[in-house]
Amino acid sequence: MPYLEYGRLEAGCDEAGRGPLAGPVFAAAVILPPEFDLPGLNDSKQLSERQRETLRPLIEEQAVAWAVEAVQPEEIDRLNILWASVTGMQRAVLKLDPAPAFLLIDGNKFRPFGPYGFKDYRTVVHGDATYASIAAASILAKTCRDDFMRQLAQEYPQYGWERNMGYPTPDHIDAIRRYGYTPWHRKSFHVKELEPSLF
Repeated sequence: MPYLEYGRLEAGCDEAGRGPLAGPVFAAAVILPPEFDLPGLNDSKQLSERQRETLRPLIEEQAVAWAVEAVQPEEIDRLNILWASVTGMQRAVLKLDPAPAFLLIDGNKFRPFGPYGFKDYRTVVHGDATYASIAAASILAKTCRDDFMRQLAQEYPQYGWERNMGYPTPDHIDAIRRYGYTPWHRKSFHVKELEPSLF
């Protein structure tokens, strides 16, 4: 998993939770040291829960800087999920100290942002399987979101969020039919099994 050598401080960015019907989308930004080498580091979707949980504290301890940001359902509904994800990554970057000079973004969409119009970035499709910093951001975003959904499941146990993490699984869809939507559901997300909408 190579580094992109630009001779500048570089941060990798990724998100988790674009597809669920409920809960925030989480985004992370990570700056890794030049000699960073963590066996097993990969796209979070290619790892088991145990592998992600093992790698997370190592990333947090060894990174030069890292930050995680959550974008709430109301903002997802207002911006749409793509730009809510981008907004989350931008906010995570702005929390980094030291500030990066270059960004690697997982995916193919991004835009300049911040008080100085941050323009120095590269989008990379499947970047989380290509660059270590993006893979690290993927793991932090995923594990932080999973932790949040497990906590939220204690307040709304009937939806099974500790298992489905808010994704449109059969048990989650059945729970919506029986109990309706919660304030944590994304009103702009619709699945054919739930038409007409209960909102």
